[in-house]
This record gives sequence, C-alpha cells and structure tokens, in this order.
Amino acid sequence: MATLIVPDNVSPSQDAEVLRKACEGWGTDEKAIISILGHRNAEQRKQIRLAYHQLYQEDLVKRLESELNGDFEKAVYRWILEPADRDAVLANAAIKKGETDAKVLIEISCIRSPEELLAVRRAYQHRYKRSLEEDVASHLSGDLRKLLVGLVSAYRYDGEEINTRIGNSEAEILHHAIKDKAFNSDEVIRILTTRSKPQLNAIFNRYREEHATSITKNLLGDDAHPNDFQKALHTTVRSLTDPHKYFAKVVRDGIKKLGTDEDSLTRVIVTRAEKDLRDIKDLYYKKNSVPLGQVVAKETSGDYKKFLLTLLGEED
Repeated sequence: MATLIVPDNVSPSQDAEVLRKACEGWGTDEKAIISILGHRNAEQRKQIRLAYHQLYQEDLVKRLESELNGDFEKAVYRWILEPADRDAVLANAAIKKGETDAKVLIEISCIRSPEELLAVRRAYQHRYKRSLEEDVASHLSGDLRKLLVGLVSAYRYDGEEINTRIGNSEAEILHHAIKDKAFNSDEVIRILTTRSKPQLNAIFNRYREEHATSITKNLLGDDAHPNDFQKALHTTVRSLTDPHKYFAKVVRDGIKKLGTDEDSLTRVIVTRAEKDLRDIKDLYYKKNSVPLGQVVAKETSGDYKKFLLTLLGEED
C-alpha cells in the first residue's frame, strides 16, 4: 500500500500559482512547496508542471532546481519527475558510478513490471539520446556487463502461469552451477534474465525443497568476502522475489553507514511512496523494532526531513 496522502478535488492551476509564489521574492517558501508536492500523485504532478508552463512559460522543474539545494532539492527533483523519467535519471547516475552502483540498475530492472521497464528504456533514450542497454554495455565489463545488459533489456512474461517441469530442471541447473562456483554460467544468466517472476519463484522454491537452503544463501556461499558478481546475483534474486524485504534492507544498510546514505534513503521513499511504502514500513518495523518514520526523523534534518516524512505519510 502507498503512504502518499492525496486530497480530493485539487486544481493544477491553483497549485501552480502557489508554487510560483513560493519561489518569488526574498527566500523560498519551502513549507508551501512541501504542502503541495508532498501531497500530489504522479498524474497530478504532471498536470501541475503543464499548468505552470502554460501560466508562466517556465519549466517548473528547472525553477525548483534553482530555488532549492542539497538533499531536499535532490528529493524534490526526483519526486516531481514522471516515474519512468525518474528511473531513467537514477539509472544514468548509477551507470556513471560503474560497478559500485550496479544494485540500482538491478533494482530498476527486476522490481519494475515489464511495461514499466519498457517505459524507462524509452524515457532514457528520449532524455539521453542513447539506449539504456548501450550505456550499460559501454560502462560495465565482464560478467557484470553480461548480467546487467540482460536485465535492463528484458521483457518478461507478466502472467501467473508456471511450468513445473522447467522449474524442477532449472533449479538443478542453478544448483550445479552454484556448487561448482560457476556463478557466471550462461545458463544462470539466462534463467535470471528471461524467466517470469512466478516461474522464478517456482524455481527457487524447488531449490529450497531439494537442497534444504535458499538460493540466496548459497549464492553468497561461505566466503567471508563474496565477489561483486556474486553480490549482484544475490541482489537480482532478492529484487525479483521479495522487493519489500529488499527495500527494507536498503534503508537499513543506508542508515547503518557512518553518515546516512541519503541517496538510498531518498530513492526508496521517493520511488515507493505511491506504491508499497506502507508494506516496506511495516516490514522495517518487524525486522528492526523501530518505526521507519522515527529513524528518518532522527537521521535527517530540515526541509529534507519534512519532505521525506510527508511522503511517508507522517507529517513532522
């Protein structure tokens, strides 16, 4: 369930006027910006941008970029973009960081629906005049490139039908590959980048039944320091099978760092507020015995904190 609280009967033109006034004069009225944008869904935000441009012949996104700064500016910027365009921006930033931020590309590729991922690829091409696949291929190398190109270019079957025979045989293929530490096997990459999510769940369930352990545990193995490709495979499986658990861990890991990882925190809250952030909050509390809103309030400050709490459905 979403955490975003949206009022009824809002007017894009009136919202645009409020935002215009918030950006005029000496100093910016951040409270007004949060009160509007923090309570509008994707379609409403799109209509506000259109109304703002019609009224003032100015791009609202660029105006807000010039008025705001720091983590607050980055959060508002990512929030106001259309979801597919936002994912394109996130993907491009991750690509520029190379192998160190592969998890963002995996997350976008595996958690979005086939149609959503297709929209991201179109948005990426429109914004950057290059395909997402070619940028991934040109910035990554080796096994990770092979995996990531397969994931970002996938268009998985989106139905519920599964094939038990295939599930059984491919569970064994994965078992033998992992047992032989052939993590980069073409068959491993084929299965993870082409099978539907229900089919993959059937494969992983069969794996657990036959070998009395989860595939995620075996992917990391007994190594104290699994390599980056093993970590990428582990993230792929977690993203495909249990997004809520994955996101709760992303937030937890970001907060545990020496200095909060604002990029990860912002990404989870901004991309999931309209989808399943309430489920992620519930799971976070179950795993950590502390409310996510309380953690956000403690680890952030100022308008950035107020904006994230608003998206979490918890006014500061």
